Amino acid sequence: MVDLIPRPRVVRTAPGTFVFTPGSLVAGPAEMVGAVRRALAVLDLGAATGGAQTVSEAAITVELDEHLTNEAYAVTVTPEGVRIVAGDAAGALYAGQTLRQSLPAAAFRSAALPGAAWTVPCGHIEDAPRFPWRGAHLDVSRHFLPKREVLRMIDLLAVHKLNRLHLHLADDQGWRVESRVHPLLHEAGSHRPRTTTTHFHGEQRFDGTPHGGHYTLDDLAEMGAYARARGVTIVPEIDVPGHASAILAAYPHLGADPAASHEVLDRWGISPAILSPLPATVEFLAAVFAEIVGALGQVPYFHIGGDECVLDDWAASAEITEYRESLGLATPADLHARFLRELADVLAGHGCRAVVWDEAFVSGALRADTIVMPWRGMEVGRRAASAGHDIVATPVFPLYFDYAEAASPEEPVAIGDTITVADVAAFEPVPASWTPEEASRVLGAQFQLWTERIPDGRTLDYRAWPRGCALAQIAWSGDAEGFQSSLPAHLARLDAYGVEYRPLAGPLPWQRGGTGDRRHSPGAVPVAQVMRHLAEMTHEADSTRPSLG
Repeated sequence: MVDLIPRPRVVRTAPGTFVFTPGSLVAGPAEMVGAVRRALAVLDLGAATGGAQTVSEAAITVELDEHLTNEAYAVTVTPEGVRIVAGDAAGALYAGQTLRQSLPAAAFRSAALPGAAWTVPCGHIEDAPRFPWRGAHLDVSRHFLPKREVLRMIDLLAVHKLNRLHLHLADDQGWRVESRVHPLLHEAGSHRPRTTTTHFHGEQRFDGTPHGGHYTLDDLAEMGAYARARGVTIVPEIDVPGHASAILAAYPHLGADPAASHEVLDRWGISPAILSPLPATVEFLAAVFAEIVGALGQVPYFHIGGDECVLDDWAASAEITEYRESLGLATPADLHARFLRELADVLAGHGCRAVVWDEAFVSGALRADTIVMPWRGMEVGRRAASAGHDIVATPVFPLYFDYAEAASPEEPVAIGDTITVADVAAFEPVPASWTPEEASRVLGAQFQLWTERIPDGRTLDYRAWPRGCALAQIAWSGDAEGFQSSLPAHLARLDAYGVEYRPLAGPLPWQRGGTGDRRHSPGAVPVAQVMRHLAEMTHEADSTRPSLG
């Protein structure tokens, strides 16, 4: 019971082992038994459905303990069998994942190897997470990732006891979910004729290849059910009112200038395209939100973006200005805040809490239950927390995994340099200088996978792991104690799983950037320079906009 990632709270070893035999049974409440069997699928365990004698013969017994918190569990292994006690089905799932890590690495294969022996050491583990929000953000707008990649990511999150998948479903470069009430969103907004191959400054070059795709509402329902069975909550994001080129390509009348034409963007960067804040836009989005919530099934959180909005078109529009003045609002920033609050009210009617990026917080008054993601740094996160908002730590450094892991010409192209595994492992989501009240507002942390430079699943693996392993330990265990020494054994598990992670010694020959369009550029910006710029930008914004304080 060593080399476990994330590290459990309590591990006590004992002499002896327990060996699973073919046809081993799991006994207990049906939902919890199902969770354990999913985690240990390679063992092909059966469910004990008979009487007391059948239960007594079970290799694993699972019990519900209502005194344990959600996701908490305890595992006791003796030579006679395994006993799991958990606070809920998620806790039972995580107990199963811990047992899986205690088995040989081959337990992470899709099928048992010939002659495999499933032996687990005796001992006792008690465990519970530090944070309730332990997540990953996946941008499927810039580069669409097929459903199979999303389902695989859900599986990998569950392996690491991560429980939130934040799906970035809409941006300037593509709209990624079916809408039956507004079908042009996916019919026109889900594809572009080409994609830029210019990653840094210079004359734009394009690949000339169409790119696109979207998930049907049935796909979304499947993803939601699949995720819930693995302890993962999908957090959909429709980023508004900026980042709206794909929406406006389909429905230009929703723009600040209804006569303007728009295209799904084929390049990266911030676009001035912005939705109108008029009631018709809110009504339009409310219908789309209802479809997404209805498809996913259970949506406790819904992200509405609010970031990087260029408000010039609002200020230039006589109709929008008249509307703003009729509401008694002084500035376009005030109208931006009201627009997001209206959408949050719509979501509250569906039982969802709104989530926003931190610009929405500095723009003005949000609903009190809105969750803020401070991507520009933990200082703006502290201001949101002190104003009474729950936050999820998402700072560029060290949780933006589109940054390279080394400033080396061998690396594939990245947005900047450098965020290492050690940087992630050293991150503290609750800085020591925060007050107890501010600290209590931190729900957890998540890493971000923006996909301008992640075109496919192989690159996704390379960017996400093993840095995601470090975030999993920080968010679950609370610190990185033992992480570095446990990582080599864990990478053997990822090898068995088929994860094409970045090796600690550097990229494999076929993972390198090479000399083509995916080469690592000497123009990549150092992440420290980015963070200084974001801190300055945030300070300037705070000095000119109202805050919640």
